[in-house]
Amino acid sequence: MLIHADGDRVVQVEGDPDHPANFGRLCSKGATLHLTDMRQGRALHPELRTARSEARRRVDWNTALDHAADRFAAIVAEHGPDAVAFYISGQLLTEDYYVFNKLAKGLIGSNNIDTNSRLCMSSAVAGYKATLGADAPPCSYEDLALADCLLIAGANPAYAHPVLFRRIEEAKAARPGMKLIVVDPRRTDSAELADLHLAILPGTDVALFHAMLNVLVWEGWIAEDYIAAHTEGFEALKRRIREYTPRFAAELCGIRPDDIVRAAEWFGTAPAALSLWCMGLNQSSHGTDKNAALIHLHLATGQLGRPGAGPFSLTGQPNAMGGREVGGMANLLSGHRDLADPQHRAEVAALWGVPSVPERPGKTAVELFEAVERGEIKAVWIACTNPAHSMPDSAQVRRALAAAEFVVVQEAYAHTDTTAYADLLLPASSWAEKDGTVTNSERRITRVHAAVPAPGEARHDWQIAADFARRLERRLPARPAPVRRHRRPRTPPD
Repeated sequence: MLIHADGDRVVQVEGDPDHPANFGRLCSKGATLHLTDMRQGRALHPELRTARSEARRRVDWNTALDHAADRFAAIVAEHGPDAVAFYISGQLLTEDYYVFNKLAKGLIGSNNIDTNSRLCMSSAVAGYKATLGADAPPCSYEDLALADCLLIAGANPAYAHPVLFRRIEEAKAARPGMKLIVVDPRRTDSAELADLHLAILPGTDVALFHAMLNVLVWEGWIAEDYIAAHTEGFEALKRRIREYTPRFAAELCGIRPDDIVRAAEWFGTAPAALSLWCMGLNQSSHGTDKNAALIHLHLATGQLGRPGAGPFSLTGQPNAMGGREVGGMANLLSGHRDLADPQHRAEVAALWGVPSVPERPGKTAVELFEAVERGEIKAVWIACTNPAHSMPDSAQVRRALAAAEFVVVQEAYAHTDTTAYADLLLPASSWAEKDGTVTNSERRITRVHAAVPAPGEARHDWQIAADFARRLERRLPARPAPVRRHRRPRTPPD
């Protein structure tokens, strides 16, 4: 996106024609983004209250952050590091995410840091890790033009990802033989373009994917050499899907057996098969199972690791992927390191210069606010998100915030549902004022440059977190420095 500014005000935006993700195209939200650059209602200076019966009053940054550091340090000293928590956002830049993650896990020593991305992308994270070993979609948008079969499940990109859907339409027009399968209980705009619409009953996605795999195995449309060389556990999976014949699954899914067979044939015999999915699979109590069952189709047929093929989850926030890359969830570590792996934890601890990072996963988004309401978590720091409005059970979140001993809200706008509960309000810069990077669904990193200055005393999110961390470090008990292992220098090549 190219931003046009007049002094300190954004007056217009347009798509960047040279950017390889969108080639200048914008959806309706992007095309009208300049209308959100309103100075009215912005949080302009820190505000603090020392008693819930009081109104917040304006304070300077030193007073605000010193008070926050005092409160957090006292709570950690009395109740331990897991008595504090951070709830952050897929709207943050990657650098913001990283600093908050290091603050919680490296300085305080708690994995109680989670994000609103938990509500949409955690099933994809778990599905990728369970099947491919890493949370890293092995696809790019360029694959859309190269796929011979495209399977869309639990997503309506014609409505929710319209820029991407234009590329699907172009690919279909350029290659009419390309088969498009859409799995959705509803007849969506995306389904209108499909060669095959599988209008399954809600919640039967796993049964459908198991049945497709049953057909692939029965008809010999699997890549046995690939399975032998690159996978494990396939025989156990074959036993699991044996009963999922097309006829059996068709009764569960509410579709015709012949359509299941047709979908499996198109997917299994295509030179290159690509799948796209989004919240219809992810936002489910069985979301990880749905992700894994779909990815199994790619592993069984070898449909990944080459142009036009692979399992491709679509993210719904501007930087959900960037947050995942730097470990911005309660069960992740930076750089796709595994929190459960002692060697990975030691690697991150050495990088950060701390003795260790905690091994036990922290509270996830819903669990976090439940723990706040119980009094298990005493202080919570919320940045760039509005959980009192957007969490699944907003009434519970409001009860939790009212019960918390200390609530910090770091926000660009002064009057959100969540700021009403803030004991400390910290003004943050907004999208057109920030400098850093974001990562999109295909893991392409985009550089973000500030177009206008932040208003009033607003600061960048990472700067606020880093300044707070320096103050908190002086108040926490000193932790022994780790023993650094020096690697032998590599012999330069001839």
